[in-house]
Amino acid sequence: MAASGPTRVSALAAAAHLALGRALSHPGDRSAALDLLAADALITLALQAQAQDAPERLEEFATSVLRTARPDA
Repeated sequence: MAASGPTRVSALAAAAHLALGRALSHPGDRSAALDLLAADALITLALQAQAQDAPERLEEFATSVLRTARPDA
């Protein structure tokens, strides 16, 4: 059974964060390209899921995703 609501959004964001971490752990290495593409797709899906579930919280969610990916932001 697929996750729904906040669980689905959180799972997608967490998976994106892991994929981005893998890509960033190999800067300049072409093998990181697939991890970077996966991170991009997962972030897109997480944002889309948030927009469907609670559009009024999309900006807050997007900001939290950015802060997680870039703690200095």
